[in-house]
Amino acid sequence: MKRFRQLLCFGLVCVSALLIAESKNPADYPLRIHIFGRNQTTWYHNRFNDESKGDGRANLFENGEPKGVDFSYDCSDKIRASFGFETYPAKWKKPGRELVVLFPVFGKSGVYFTCNLKTDVKDFAYFAHDGRMGSEPIADFKAWMMKHEYDPEHGKDTPIRTAQPTAQAAPASSQ
Repeated sequence: MKRFRQLLCFGLVCVSALLIAESKNPADYPLRIHIFGRNQTTWYHNRFNDESKGDGRANLFENGEPKGVDFSYDCSDKIRASFGFETYPAKWKKPGRELVVLFPVFGKSGVYFTCNLKTDVKDFAYFAHDGRMGSEPIADFKAWMMKHEYDPEHGKDTPIRTAQPTAQAAPASSQ
C-alpha cells in the first residue's frame, strides 16, 4: 500500500509538471513578434546563466495587423533582438497583457525555450531606419507590408524589394 501511494504521488507530480510546462512546438504559437531591441541584466550562478531580466520594444503581428509593444521580462535564458526581419513565434497568455514567446536556444537547432513578456500594446507600429527607431500609424506600416509582400504570420518573412525608379533618359536633341 505504501508503494502504491508513492507511485500515485510521483504520477501526480509528473502530470502536474506536464500541465504547467509550455509547449515547444512552433505550430502552437500563432502570433509573430519582431524584437527591435532590449536592455537586459543577466545573473550567473557558478558561471552559468541563471536569470535574465529586462525590457524592450517590438512589433507584434496578430491577424494581419502590426502593433507596437513595449515589454518587460524575467526569463531563465537571455533573449536576443530579432536579426533583420526575423520574428519569433508567440501566443497570448493573458490577452493584451502577457505573451508567451518561443525563442530558439542558440547553437542548438530545433531546441526552444519560452519566456513570458509583460506587454503594453500600442496603437501604432514601430519601425527602424538608418539605425534609428520611430513610430508610425498602423495603416502606414500595413501599407508597407502589402507593398513589400511581408506577412510573417503566413511565412512571408522577408520583404520583397520594389524596383528603384530609374532616371529617364534625356530626350534626343534634334539637329
